[in-house]
Amino acid sequence: MLLEVRDLTTAYQGLVAIHGISLDVKAGEIVAVAGANGAGKSTLLKTIAGAERSRSGTVTFDGRRIEGEPGHLITKAGIAYVPENRRLFPRLSVRDNLRLGSYLFRGKADREEPLTGVFKLFPRLEERLPQRAETLSGGEQQMLAISRALMTRPRLLMLDEPSQGIAPKLVDEIFDAVVAIREAGTTVLIVEQRLSEVLAIADRGYVLQTGRVVITGSAQEILDHTDVRKAYLGV
Repeated sequence: MLLEVRDLTTAYQGLVAIHGISLDVKAGEIVAVAGANGAGKSTLLKTIAGAERSRSGTVTFDGRRIEGEPGHLITKAGIAYVPENRRLFPRLSVRDNLRLGSYLFRGKADREEPLTGVFKLFPRLEERLPQRAETLSGGEQQMLAISRALMTRPRLLMLDEPSQGIAPKLVDEIFDAVVAIREAGTTVLIVEQRLSEVLAIADRGYVLQTGRVVITGSAQEILDHTDVRKAYLGV
C-alpha cells in the first residue's frame, strides 16, 4: 500500500471538515474522491499534503508516518499536490514556473530531465515556454500546474478538481493526461465533481458526504450504486 489514511479528522476555519476518514491507495492506481461542494474533499488532500494540520488520525506514505510534517518535506518524500486554485506564479513565464517545480534537484541536468515527459504529455506548453502564466487559458494553466507538480518526480500525484474552470473541449485532454501519468508509473489520487468522467478512468473510488466516507468500492460499483445514481447522475 502506497498511501494509508486512518481515522483522519481535520478542522478548517474552526469547523470540523472531515470526520474520521480512512482510505487506501495502492501503487499504480488511480483513486477518485467524489462528493458535493463542502463534503471535505479538498480538506482531505490538504491534510495529506501538509497544508492543513489534522486533529487526529494517521497518514502513512510508503510505510512512514507523515501526518504533521511540513509540506516541503511531504513533497520531498514523493507526494505532489495540485490545489484547486493551481497557485501558479502568474507573472512568471511557463518556463520559470516549471523550473520552480524542480527545486528539489541541484544539478541542471537533473532539474530539466522531467521536461521531456512534460512536453510529451502537454506539447502546447513547450510552444508557450516564454509566455507569462497569466496569459494562458484555464486549461493551459491546469496543464502547467500539473506539469510543475510532475517536475518533482512524485510517486503520488494528488489533483484537486483538475477540470474546474476548463473549457469542455479540454476536459477530456486533462483526463487522458491523468491516465498517461499513471501509465508512466505515477500513482494518482484525484478529487473531482465530474463523477462519471473521473470514474471512467479510476480503479476505485470514495464518495464523501459532510466530511465522512459514505460509499466506497470499485469505479463500476460506485457508478452502479443507487444513491450515487440518484444524487450525482440524476437517474
